[in-house]
Amino acid sequence: MERKSFLKSCFTIGAIAATPFQLIAKGFSRLRVNNGFMVAAGKTRSEKAITLLEGDTFFSKISSKDTDGDIYVFESSRVKEGGPAHHLHFSQDEWWYVLQGEFLIKVGETTYHAKAGDSVFGPRMIPHSFAKIGETEGKLLMIFQPAGKMEEFFNKVSQGVAKNMTEDQQDKFREEHGFKRVGPPIDHYKKM
Repeated sequence: MERKSFLKSCFTIGAIAATPFQLIAKGFSRLRVNNGFMVAAGKTRSEKAITLLEGDTFFSKISSKDTDGDIYVFESSRVKEGGPAHHLHFSQDEWWYVLQGEFLIKVGETTYHAKAGDSVFGPRMIPHSFAKIGETEGKLLMIFQPAGKMEEFFNKVSQGVAKNMTEDQQDKFREEHGFKRVGPPIDHYKKM
């Protein structure tokens, strides 16, 4: 076989072999929304707001379904003091932007006292937690990037899936959704 014929046949075979992968890629790109959208104040992108055991209500603003899992954005509203256990995410960065109220946000060994207009970044694999402090309602804009299974986790908790789980079962449930508890919540009664 001549060199030109050989190269031409290789390119033809390569193009035929690549076609199924191109079709799969096109199929995946259809999962992402292809139009802009607006979510009004006090409303959620999903069917209903997500309510968690720790007293948070989440209003999804950009669902992980909108972005093929690239990002998940939600507004968290919290009336009572406190927050979740100290934890780390295996693959997600997390970002908090304080819309209202005051929060202690601990990332690694540093605790930030964040007020309206402040933001804090928590990289993946670094332990972190937050606690609302004070009497007024607190609101955060929160982002997970990539989204991972966080939205799915919050929805399941809101539906009561974890309500009667033991601590060991809760830990396994967290790890199945990409994060791990590594300590207790911030002692929000002590300003750091």
